[in-house]
Amino acid sequence: MVSIEPGTLYVVATPIGNLGDMTPRAVDTLRAVDLIAAEDTRHTAGLLRHFAVGTPLISLHEHNERQVVPRLIEQLTSGRSLALVSDAGTPLVSDPGYHLTRAAHSAGVRVSPIPGACAAVAALAVAGLASDRFLFVGFPPPKSGPRRSLFESLRKDGATLVFYEAPHRVLDSVQEMAAVFGESRLAVLARELTKTYETVHQAPLGELINFIAADADQRRGEVVLVVEGAPKTPAKGLDEEARRIASLLGDELSVKQAAALTAKITGAKKNAVYQYLTSELE
Repeated sequence: MVSIEPGTLYVVATPIGNLGDMTPRAVDTLRAVDLIAAEDTRHTAGLLRHFAVGTPLISLHEHNERQVVPRLIEQLTSGRSLALVSDAGTPLVSDPGYHLTRAAHSAGVRVSPIPGACAAVAALAVAGLASDRFLFVGFPPPKSGPRRSLFESLRKDGATLVFYEAPHRVLDSVQEMAAVFGESRLAVLARELTKTYETVHQAPLGELINFIAADADQRRGEVVLVVEGAPKTPAKGLDEEARRIASLLGDELSVKQAAALTAKITGAKKNAVYQYLTSELE
């Protein structure tokens, strides 16, 4: 059994599809707290019934969060324990809860994570794209103009990009991504993760358009899009070997030292090496 601390807010992850992904610690926590704040109490009630959890529920969603938070903080500061859950996955990842957790910190309330499933992280893990640096963007704007502007702002970002998207807009979004990022940019459609009809399909954006357009099932369910980051622009005046040596030395030395030593080893211009290394750090 878990040890529940009075006056603590527990942020509890729940399954994104497969109920087998609910952790024992999450179940024990939901049973032991005094109250559960849920994005959709009807949805969460079904989950609680499945795991034989009888803890009372209170609704906390994007339309009432600001109004409900003061009452929940009052409960927490009086010593009651509270769990926060969303409809699926980890709360606050494109779900309500920000105002509650911020207010809890401001009130000196302990906030404790109960980790578990997260669709964005699950998709990134299976995408086969670089994961050392990624940017979670969430849902793009529903209208084409603002959506395309968002993609334009991300066009040169070298981080792997992770998006959520509504199934009825996924084809439009991928088409606009191809237009902005280029049809050759590698991407992954991760759909219905952990569920019966799970799809993980990697392809250049131009090909991914055809894959989604050809199969109506790929426009149903929960969708995560993972897009490769922008390729790095080769430094002018530096060949591949000079860049390789500069990067290796840059891991161990200061930029100034690495640039000077690379120039000495390869004959490259020190200023060019310095500019390359500083661009790598941006």
